[in-house]
Amino acid sequence: MNSPHQTVITVRNLKVGYGETIILHNINFQVRQGEVFVILGGSGCGKSTLLKNLIGLYTPLEGEVWIEGEELTKAGEEQRRSLLRKFGVTYQSGALFGSMSVLENVRLPLDELTALAEPLKEMAALALLKLVGLAAAAGKFPSELSGGMQKRAAIARAMALGPRIVFLDEPSAGLDPVTSADLDRLIKELAHRFSITFVIVTHELASIYEIADRVIMLDSHERTIIEEGRPADLRDRSAHPWVRRFFNREPDAVTSGLHP
Repeated sequence: MNSPHQTVITVRNLKVGYGETIILHNINFQVRQGEVFVILGGSGCGKSTLLKNLIGLYTPLEGEVWIEGEELTKAGEEQRRSLLRKFGVTYQSGALFGSMSVLENVRLPLDELTALAEPLKEMAALALLKLVGLAAAAGKFPSELSGGMQKRAAIARAMALGPRIVFLDEPSAGLDPVTSADLDRLIKELAHRFSITFVIVTHELASIYEIADRVIMLDSHERTIIEEGRPADLRDRSAHPWVRRFFNREPDAVTSGLHP
């Protein structure tokens, strides 16, 4: 069992892209257990591409991705399946199935990947919905939920197999400030209560200040990480002027390529 603050994700010398097109290179960072770790930067800097390489959807051009001491990029099929069960993922759209109830959506990973008895799967899914404040919505369909409720349901489904790591792609996208703040509180609570590691792609500064233990900032011009640290430290003390402008929402950030 991992101890608090143990490194659970290690990325070494990662180069990602498509064919001859290099999106990012020389990407190196570590993520600790129970940490809320945010990947940020402007549009087109490669945030989502990096995320897809971290979760095994894309294969890096070079480098390594280690998940709890096992290398994802070179894993065989059986080891890869085992590794993929260690983390959950939610996408910007939520990716809930419209023809299934909220409970059925959350239960889906248990139906497909476990041999649990039906009553146990039902109980587990209901417990997850209760955890994210959606127990009363179990029988509803995604179309009947607000945007914030859909994001909560997607997080519950991502946690169905009990992962220690959850990747979130733009969780606050399309949400009003109050709903976004509620989602931020849920993420913080899950991270602290269950020592779940969250790796989040976002450009929402309010959320970053609220939930992030550390961030890395990508830049589309340099095509790599240009800063890493606590959000407040980068805002106040970064040696990189573009980073300070980004965190302080200064207009010059638009021309720097770092503005979302």
